[in-house]
Amino acid sequence: MDYNNLSARQKKILKFIKSFLDKHGYPPTIREIGEAVNIASTSVVNYNLNKLVERGFIERAPEVSRGLRLVEQETDEKLPVHFAPNASLLEVPLAGKIAASLPVPLPGEDFGYYYDKDDMIEVPQSMISGANSEELFALRVTGDSMIDAMVAEGDVIILRRQNIAKNGDMVAVWLSERGETTLKSYFLEGSKVRLQPANPMMDPIYVDAKQVNIQGRVLAVLRTLH
Repeated sequence: MDYNNLSARQKKILKFIKSFLDKHGYPPTIREIGEAVNIASTSVVNYNLNKLVERGFIERAPEVSRGLRLVEQETDEKLPVHFAPNASLLEVPLAGKIAASLPVPLPGEDFGYYYDKDDMIEVPQSMISGANSEELFALRVTGDSMIDAMVAEGDVIILRRQNIAKNGDMVAVWLSERGETTLKSYFLEGSKVRLQPANPMMDPIYVDAKQVNIQGRVLAVLRTLH
């Protein structure tokens, strides 16, 4: 087994798996690997993972979610062995995108709640505070208006479906009059709602409370390492 004989793409995949394991304690999914190393096709990721298996760098458990482990080797890249704690993971639908910037139109106010198996992501139960998995959905963030709240472009937010919020909650809201959606902190001020960004370069948005439809409250943020 010679690390130097791996392709540049396979080295990037191996390094990403290691960095993901070091940060999270469980392996990434094929989709997460593809996003991290700029491979759009999951079949291409799968092909390269199989090559890493053939060359002895990783092991894969068939039919097991996140079923990857790194095989410890005597190379310049010391690769620790980790296992995926599958029992502690929940599947959550990735329902679409949301703007953490100025409100932008989306295809529908339901945030695209129709999804298939390929649109599921896995979330540690410890991140969602005992919430019912059937109440959860995920959205990928575009824009940087919530950057000071540690929500950046490309992050995935996990939300609980609900139509009410307390002041200070970070929420996904549909602005019915505008036909737009946004991610902001919520503050009810009389007959108006202040949608507050977490970016000193951006101003709050004031909207008639009757036009604000809360879709969900943010419980957690997932970030892909690059």
